[in-house]
Amino acid sequence: MIKIEYPQYQPKIKNQQDKEFIFDEIRKQWIMLTPEEWVRQNFLQYLVRVKHYPASLLAVEKEIQLGDLIKRFDIVVYDRNTNPWMIIECKEMNAALTSPVLNQALRYNITLNVPYIVITNGSHCYGFSGNSGRLEELTSLPDFNV
Repeated sequence: MIKIEYPQYQPKIKNQQDKEFIFDEIRKQWIMLTPEEWVRQNFLQYLVRVKHYPASLLAVEKEIQLGDLIKRFDIVVYDRNTNPWMIIECKEMNAALTSPVLNQALRYNITLNVPYIVITNGSHCYGFSGNSGRLEELTSLPDFNV
């Protein structure tokens, strides 16, 4: 398991029609604040403020084609040549990080073919690197130097 030290973060939150919204600094828009979105926004802050991943190389909730299906990934980190480098699948805090969660990210990887896969529920985080067709568990997220 990877230990995540989240940075101090004061999100912009607003109420509209009895619903809470959070401002996503990557997408530059207000997003309904769900338990999963809370995890996603905090993890994005960790990537940018702690790990120093360039915000311009992060994509959030973009569509990808998996065979005949259209799916949305949570976060993809691109390298400096805009090739997908890492997939991050976020779940709400009380969701267990079980094999179906990892399998979801692995299905996205059929299309994206990244070297790093991460699953998190905010409290727990697991990372894997693909090596010779096998996954090896990471003890920390890689530094961004690509």
